[in-house]
Amino acid sequence: MDYKIEKGNETQIDVTIPWADAQVEFDAMMADAVKNVSVKGFRKGAVPQEIAETKVDKTKLLSEVADKMLRAYYMEIIKKEALKTIGAPRVSVIKLAQGNDIEIRINVAVIPEIELPKNWAKSIKKINAQSKNEKVEITDEDVQKELEQVAASRAQHNPVDRAAKSGDHVQVDFTVKQDGVIIENGTSKNHSLILGKGVFIPGFEEEIIGMKKGDEKTFELEFPKSYHASHLAGKKATFEVVLKAVEERVTPKIDDAFAASLGKQFKTLDDLKKSLKEGMEKEAKKKIDEERRTKYLDALVSLVEIELPQMILDDEMQRMVGEFEQQLSMSGMKFDEYLKKIGKKREELEEEWKPQAKKRVISALVLEQLADDEEINVDSKEIEEEMNKTLAMYKGVEDMEKNINMEQLYDYTRGVMRNNKVFEMLEKL
Repeated sequence: MDYKIEKGNETQIDVTIPWADAQVEFDAMMADAVKNVSVKGFRKGAVPQEIAETKVDKTKLLSEVADKMLRAYYMEIIKKEALKTIGAPRVSVIKLAQGNDIEIRINVAVIPEIELPKNWAKSIKKINAQSKNEKVEITDEDVQKELEQVAASRAQHNPVDRAAKSGDHVQVDFTVKQDGVIIENGTSKNHSLILGKGVFIPGFEEEIIGMKKGDEKTFELEFPKSYHASHLAGKKATFEVVLKAVEERVTPKIDDAFAASLGKQFKTLDDLKKSLKEGMEKEAKKKIDEERRTKYLDALVSLVEIELPQMILDDEMQRMVGEFEQQLSMSGMKFDEYLKKIGKKREELEEEWKPQAKKRVISALVLEQLADDEEINVDSKEIEEEMNKTLAMYKGVEDMEKNINMEQLYDYTRGVMRNNKVFEMLEKL
């Protein structure tokens, strides 16, 4: 193997793999491939070599050879050149033909040097001093409100033969039109809502109140000027509604029996209140800790001036989009649907997210630098124990081992645990 390298924040490596080396691997992989070739008239594994080789996709096989050899060479180069890379390398095949040297270009982002000023701890100490007076206080009133929300979430829906009123659960079919034409996503069947919650545009739920099951109604409403879909904002539309069901919501009485219905561990209502209060205190403390850690990062990032490789920013943007797509999928929405809903293109959204992407990258680099400077590490046994907790969540999932990259999981787990240790160090300053 021979290579040329141009170092920088975005390092370029041109690799040449001699055909003599590649042919050894090519011949070995070809020998394995022909064993699985099936040709009518021959037993599997007994197909003559010259016939079997004609059935193998040599271009694909050569590509696999280049990929396998490059993986080993890439790590060798990174180690030899002492490159501290970040993100996945971008690989371009320059020349790939049987009988010729293989030429490949690799572009990879190198972690920029982070230099924190000597007095960086001053900002952290100031944040810690301000947070000393922050206390978690959960009042009896807070617990009561939480109790009422829990009870409301377990309300029964009983069909009633009367006009709908505020607080009822109803099901409606509706169509929304502008100038006689149904707008995009302007129809819904058996749509559920609780009257009085205000989840529809102003006036819609008020029009439903007073209707009975089977009633039909047509009315006109104006979309709010701040409506998320800009093409509808401030414009009027005609709503055609059919009320399919009216159900009275009956909230259970909050007493010892209600508490017992939520679990054997709750003998009395006081047991439930105690558990809720402890959970609320834990959540409130977690929120305070997260806010303080955000302040740490804001303060540290503000002390750093750095030029980031575009590759790093692009990778971070893709990561942010991927995370957001996962969040949307949990609510049953696709990314394209969301973009239509807010009336924006993907490029516009990414442009808005650029400052956040930059901040996330610098935050990660700062934490990494602090861990190095303060010699903060995580024992491999601790990492493996945490990994086992994660893997336990996937126990029984088909093809788990195929879908989980153990090396990536190890690096991710190590990174999270090391960052937590950095934050714990900052909290003690």
